[in-house]
Amino acid sequence: MINNRPPKEMSFLDHLEELRWCLVRSLAAVMIFAVLAFIYKNIIFDKILLAPKNPAFFTNRMLCLLGTELNLPHLCIKSKPFQLINLDISGQFNTHLMVSFIAGFIIAFPYIFYEFWKFIKPALYEKELKKARGAIFYITFLFLLGILFGYYIIVPMSISFFGDYQVSNSVMNQINLGSYISMVTTTTLGCGIIFEIPVLIFFLSSIGILSPKFLIKYRRHAIVLILILAAVITPPDAFSQVIVALPLIMLYEVGIMISKKITKKREAESL
Repeated sequence: MINNRPPKEMSFLDHLEELRWCLVRSLAAVMIFAVLAFIYKNIIFDKILLAPKNPAFFTNRMLCLLGTELNLPHLCIKSKPFQLINLDISGQFNTHLMVSFIAGFIIAFPYIFYEFWKFIKPALYEKELKKARGAIFYITFLFLLGILFGYYIIVPMSISFFGDYQVSNSVMNQINLGSYISMVTTTTLGCGIIFEIPVLIFFLSSIGILSPKFLIKYRRHAIVLILILAAVITPPDAFSQVIVALPLIMLYEVGIMISKKITKKREAESL
């Protein structure tokens, strides 16, 4: 027999206590991985964060090979490495701390979501649990996919564009370490969040806030915004813009299909 009520009732104070321990365990996981990231700074910085600025980085090498084959020299980005500078006496240490915490959050993200899922799960009805089945997997998968897309596609192209951009030949770029790290981390995390669009559309459609008609109506606006973003951060050729814009447009289209399916199912259940 299907249970139409949550399995048990908890008082307000019980909920607060459970939420407190959920936050404590999540923060503990972040701190553990942050300490590991702090210890292994050579891997975090030399092998990961600073790698996209070098010509030997995987994306840069592949784009150069592709540019040679297609006779598109603009695709060959970061043909010359550049040096970063530090202006603050504590700048490198503060950057080390910030990066370690961000790395800890990214690595601990699946566990953090699992903790919050355990917190809200008892409050869900049986029907809601069925709809949310697989949520941990899909949210984690899309977040990590966005992180990889941001790191291997958006970040190298952004570094190439902004690192070489000059308003005048008399103005030389001397890029600060903090500025570089901030761009890499915010871009990567931003892509991880953006790739959660299908999940967000799923939940908003499930509760009736979002409809496929709305998404279809503003599809052109979304595509224009995506193309503008791609044009800003990529080299000046259409091929690079397509590399960046196509996955984002596909995410939007997947969101429309999800919204259609959820809306159709919700309307059928209401009959």
